[in-house]
Amino acid sequence: MKRKSAEKSKEAADEQSEYRTGSNAPIEPHRSLERALGAKIRFTRREQDLSVLDLAGAANISAGMLSKIENGQISPSLSTLQSLANALTVPLSLLFAASEERRDCSFVRAKQGVVIERRGTKVGHLYQLLGHVNSDDVVVEPYLITLKEEAETFTGFQHAGTEFIYMLTGEVVYRHGNKSYRLRPGDSILFDSGALHGPEILVKRPMTYLSIIVYPRRQA
Repeated sequence: MKRKSAEKSKEAADEQSEYRTGSNAPIEPHRSLERALGAKIRFTRREQDLSVLDLAGAANISAGMLSKIENGQISPSLSTLQSLANALTVPLSLLFAASEERRDCSFVRAKQGVVIERRGTKVGHLYQLLGHVNSDDVVVEPYLITLKEEAETFTGFQHAGTEFIYMLTGEVVYRHGNKSYRLRPGDSILFDSGALHGPEILVKRPMTYLSIIVYPRRQA
């Protein structure tokens, strides 16, 4: 009884602990094992179409505790992991095997990016997708964008996520929302891509820039 009480007290303290900075980013040591365990638990839960509340209730832990475990923010006790494994009807070893799983890596040789069509294609913008990495939570799309001599301006881009642009060649006035920014080689801009954006004035063509878009993966 004392052991169970101590475990519950530790879990309650973990739930109340905060990892905060001015930007609300976590402050924590390297937690590769915790992250791997959390990702495997989350993936298995979603595979079984269980909500956080469903699994937390079945494992007799709080939803807040489960959320922190899935995000790799805390180190759960073996008894908690066993309860989660039992609730998911999988062996405990399956959860630990997650830390040894292959990590995705995408390698693309020079000038071999996949050319795809996006909204700007019709106005002379060439998109080359430079890689792809699978993730349960986010999608990362790195593009090399080329605007040739015949390219036209287009400020009507709008999509989910965050976008980072790094200017390589040429010169452009890039609009985001109600502000415009002059980009020359070496300049960069990071912005919320939910606002209307795009090249407003093509100062020096042809031009190339790296665009990296990050957005949450939609969950069914």
